[in-house]
Amino acid sequence: MILNAIDSPEMAALYGLVLVGGRSVRMGRDKGAMVWHGTEQRVHAAGLLSHLCEKVFISCRSGQEEELAGDYPLLVDSVEGSGPIVGLLTAFEHRADVAWLVLACDLPLITEPTLAFLTGSRDENMLATTFRSPFDGLPEPLVTIWEPGAASVLRQHMADGYKCPRKALIRNEHHIKVLSPPCPEDLMNTNTPDDAEQVLKILGKRAGI
Repeated sequence: MILNAIDSPEMAALYGLVLVGGRSVRMGRDKGAMVWHGTEQRVHAAGLLSHLCEKVFISCRSGQEEELAGDYPLLVDSVEGSGPIVGLLTAFEHRADVAWLVLACDLPLITEPTLAFLTGSRDENMLATTFRSPFDGLPEPLVTIWEPGAASVLRQHMADGYKCPRKALIRNEHHIKVLSPPCPEDLMNTNTPDDAEQVLKILGKRAGI
């Protein structure tokens, strides 16, 4: 299914969604609970989004509710085992009339200026506004603003047998806005212990250590 351009007289409100429902198998420990900036990464990420979004939610899988109870409301995946696309669809089930700025918890180098660049470049007449990954040249679905019209596209995407939100962006490439990140290393995913070591080195350089 290909999305037609959204023709809306008003820009939809922007809500934030931090994805923490992954099982962190390759890392060997919960990536959302790792501390890079003085607090758990999921809390740090939610704080970044809170400066740019009207409301911020934590997206999690069933069974995480007790450990994640805190300052931010939770949206529990409506379906188990289908990855981040379910978190996004669950968010649209909660509020279908808003746009969702999605941020994965495995991006510890992301900064508020990079996110502000994304929100400032938002095109509400497209399916999504996203970054092109500096690592593989493909759109990065987990640092993306998904407009309300994306909900039906994502549902059809799953019905077609796909679970990867990146594939949804690729399939609708003429209806997304793709940006070059102002600081490419901000988009580095941290999925393994080796990645974590590299992140520590970069954060040390940023701090002048």
